[in-house]
Amino acid sequence: MKTYDFRSDTVTRPSDAMREAMAKAVVGDDVYHEDPTVNQLEAMTAELLGKEAALFVSSGTMGNLVGVLSQCQRGDEAIMGTQGHTFLHEASGVSVLGGVSMFTVPNEADGSISIENLKGAVRNHFDVHEPISRLVIIENTQNFCGGTVLSQAYVEEVSEFCKQHGLALHIDGARLFNAAVALNLPVKELVQHADSVTFCLSKGLGAPVGSMLSGSKELINKARRLRKILGGGMRQAGILAAAGIYALEHNVERLRVDHVRAQQLADGLAAIPGVKLTRGTPHTNLIFCALEDDVEITTAAFLEKLKEMGVLIMDVGPREFRLVTHLETKDEAVEQCIKAFEIILN
Repeated sequence: MKTYDFRSDTVTRPSDAMREAMAKAVVGDDVYHEDPTVNQLEAMTAELLGKEAALFVSSGTMGNLVGVLSQCQRGDEAIMGTQGHTFLHEASGVSVLGGVSMFTVPNEADGSISIENLKGAVRNHFDVHEPISRLVIIENTQNFCGGTVLSQAYVEEVSEFCKQHGLALHIDGARLFNAAVALNLPVKELVQHADSVTFCLSKGLGAPVGSMLSGSKELINKARRLRKILGGGMRQAGILAAAGIYALEHNVERLRVDHVRAQQLADGLAAIPGVKLTRGTPHTNLIFCALEDDVEITTAAFLEKLKEMGVLIMDVGPREFRLVTHLETKDEAVEQCIKAFEIILN
């Protein structure tokens, strides 16, 4: 039976054309900064984001970690949302490895953090009892708020707040290009006010491995050393960087298709008795839904029945699920997913 995987946009596999680009990549030793394909990807990223420099890292988690540690000392504090990926799903790396404490404040339904809550999180630097506030982290798109897109006006407001309080601004842009196509804006406009920014090549862009961190030359030089400390210095990494270059050249605009299919899937699921959409989705390529209280089936049993019908989704709580559309999600997959929900629930 054919399997349709909606668990994440990280499940995509490189296309034949991407594999060909990888096979033909010119390589060198990237730890010596001598891999021409990695250097090309980093220069390309810096240009796309309007930053001075960029660094190729193995994952978004590593990118966020070295981005934070490049701007914070041990004992400093980073302010972030309670629904932020850096807080929820990166194993507290900034604290465990960097000694940076996390001050979490609630995310609003639209993924933002209110300026009033940010104000309340800033410490008194003159009080020896308190850590030093150093950094604000926001996420665009915001995963667990439903793939919401932060408006450009909001990002500018946060940037101004950071300047007033002597804070740096980091944007976790794991799905940054989904936000750019949703807003119909060049990606560099979305991050022009950020001191550092990450994005994933291995989600909707379809590369098999890797993320990018971008910022000033000074920040990237620090991050390069930190990457090495973490064991992230890759040698002939141009084979992987070639996939990233292909992704940026061919797979950005097609993210719009993922958004359209997410809407089609959401509409189909919402029409099924016993299913309700949650978190205001879809905003981009993420759909959150839940089973109504009167549906008599456990979360585990529902997932197993879907799997038996060739549909894989992820649970995010009791009777609530996440589905993600991506470049391997075709119309057939959307139709089969809706059909499987209907059969199980009816």
